[in-house]
Amino acid sequence: MNTARTVTVRTSDRGDVTIPEPTWCVDSHDHQPEALCDVGHRGAEHLAEFHGYEVARAELTQHPHAEESDRGIGGYVEMGHLARTLTPGELDELAALLVGYAGTLRRLARQLSALRAGGEGR
Repeated sequence: MNTARTVTVRTSDRGDVTIPEPTWCVDSHDHQPEALCDVGHRGAEHLAEFHGYEVARAELTQHPHAEESDRGIGGYVEMGHLARTLTPGELDELAALLVGYAGTLRRLARQLSALRAGGEGR
């Protein structure tokens, strides 16, 4: 039988609060105190980098005490700041990176679907 994981976080509005922690969470929760509604869980970061430029990042995330947004688990995605003229070879490299990264996003989508189907993150 699996023991449920918990983490105690220091909040600015409620003091120390112990909350359930999903198995996929890799956040250390040791940052500056924030309001309980802003405390969240973060999964492993998946980066796509091209010649030192971050093109994209994705991770699972959840804010279980949010007041104005969905409390369920979701997939957070950021697109980077690549802005430069590329050679034909570099364009091919970038295209290959994006095709590979599409597979990463698909795997995250399947993981997210499995977590939601299993009732985690609600």
